Amino acid sequence: MTEPIILPDYIGKFMDHFKKEGYEIYVVGGAIRDLILRKKTDNWDFTTNATPEEIQKLFPDSFYNNDYGTVSVPGILNQVPNDTKIIFEITPFRKETSYKDKRHPDKIEWAKTIEEDLIRRDFTINALAFDGKKIVDINNSIDDLNNKLIRSVSDPDKRFTEDALRLIRAVRIACQLGFLIEEQTRQSIIRNARLIQYISWERISAEFLKILASNHPSEGIVFLKNTGLLQYILPELEKCFAIPQKSPKRHHIYDVGTHSIEALKHCSSYDPITRFATLLHDIGKADTFYRDNTGLITFHNHEIVGSQLAEIIAERFRLSKLHKHKLVTLIRHHMFSVSEKQTDKSLRRFIRNVGKEYLTDALALRIGDRIGSGAKPTSWRTELFKKRLIEVQKEPFKITDLKINGNEVMKTLSLKPGPKVGAILSQLFNAVVENKLENKKKVLLQELLRLSKSSKIGTATKGDE
Repeated sequence: MTEPIILPDYIGKFMDHFKKEGYEIYVVGGAIRDLILRKKTDNWDFTTNATPEEIQKLFPDSFYNNDYGTVSVPGILNQVPNDTKIIFEITPFRKETSYKDKRHPDKIEWAKTIEEDLIRRDFTINALAFDGKKIVDINNSIDDLNNKLIRSVSDPDKRFTEDALRLIRAVRIACQLGFLIEEQTRQSIIRNARLIQYISWERISAEFLKILASNHPSEGIVFLKNTGLLQYILPELEKCFAIPQKSPKRHHIYDVGTHSIEALKHCSSYDPITRFATLLHDIGKADTFYRDNTGLITFHNHEIVGSQLAEIIAERFRLSKLHKHKLVTLIRHHMFSVSEKQTDKSLRRFIRNVGKEYLTDALALRIGDRIGSGAKPTSWRTELFKKRLIEVQKEPFKITDLKINGNEVMKTLSLKPGPKVGAILSQLFNAVVENKLENKKKVLLQELLRLSKSSKIGTATKGDE
């Protein structure tokens, strides 16, 4: 890490604005860490010996409405490239006292030096400061960056009892950077894992989804399990490690929990919700486990039980309605069959169940599930299945996909609005699905006229829509 740190021009000019007024200012936290690691950063945090009031005098359009002294400054002197909207956050040097709620300091005092500020931070790799010329490193932070270690600043027990969110943040940062957690810090996480219960689910969820979105999501879940955090965050998954799957006539080689982590490891999607679904796809097996007198293990309807548990988990993790729907849908329908004997009708049913928008995600989950079971990533049947899904999607899936609508039916047959119009459209739709008619407006109108001369029009029941 001997290469010089080069700040973007607009950052340097912003810091110069403080220095010209006689203040100290430093880039701190994740931004300086990422710069040293030669990673892109757009989350710029600063610390200064100026008070919030003094910062606001420098930037009249800034705003300050929190208890931690952080002043937010938008649109810095028009220096940000490409008119990008960006907010810089500047916090005075500070020192903190006790944390009764295991999250927020009870009292904040302004510190006099950068060293006082750095000593109260969470992990050494986040406890660096850079004034544009020199790095301030009082915690051997650069050594830990070189050794790819997550280490707490000072006493780890103190750091984690101050702010219990740091327990999962340590895992998240390790996953994002591909680092290991230093042994004393890891042991402290184990000792203090129960404190995660003091943290809001919104904050836990945000950190957990970042773990899933990282380049090392499966390692993150292993970290959470081995440190004892998983039992508080996902007890439904934790108990799956005690559920065996190896039995006669079964292809599985792992217990349910280990299989779930292996499936996540090999999921081909980068979407955190798809990865979440892959991790949770078999959580219903713990409640549906059955072993008969021959030793055969079954998990009948585990996908249904699993989707019900996923709804509870989604609520606990405060997922949006869209993300909850996706999570539950992928788990509910992950047991789809892949066979060259499947009819187009069964494929259409599968697509309707999963939704066209989630097909790629369902296949990504399946890839993870297969490899996580010890099978090959794909097979000729799977590849044929993918091709047929593409072909089948060229056909109409619902009545609204027809090239004519209810207004055209009423106009052609001189009908008034009513159930008969829907019955006619359903009859035409079924004919198209069964390849008896082409889904072309001219063909459908001709069929309408033909049926109107018989007694068969509107008599079909609603079918495969």
